[in-house]
Amino acid sequence: MPGDQIHPDELAALRTAEFAFPGPLRDQLVAAILDGSKTSTTGVLADYEHDGDPIPEPGTRSVVVDSQQRPVAVIEVTGARVVPLGEVDLAHAVDEGEGYTTVAAWRAEHERFWHSPAMREALEDPDFTVDDGTPVVLERFRLVAVL
Repeated sequence: MPGDQIHPDELAALRTAEFAFPGPLRDQLVAAILDGSKTSTTGVLADYEHDGDPIPEPGTRSVVVDSQQRPVAVIEVTGARVVPLGEVDLAHAVDEGEGYTTVAAWRAEHERFWHSPAMREALEDPDFTVDDGTPVVLERFRLVAVL
């Protein structure tokens, strides 16, 4: 299990990593990070642009929060790239740690999330939709510390 020492000053300076929205999905994703099965994630580029967030760079650390906004872990980006949604491969889908065995299953669940009222509200776009050409950010990370 990762056990890097994180100095409190370093922890305070880290960006927050929020997976999904607070609730059961976030709890599932955080648990998968903590048990080491989740080492990748995918976001639509439109979300990064809407929030003014940069594409993650290798070496960037973030503090993962749970549904109650409590810091639970520190992760470090090991790679990130922007690709069209239609180019996401099985290895990335599997590494999301949610039990996907096909890209089709991965995509169906992600589309359900990205087309949800909560996501459309967050993007301030009631008609937001994705297709094969939609740019997505494929991020890989490692678990640095459990807090």
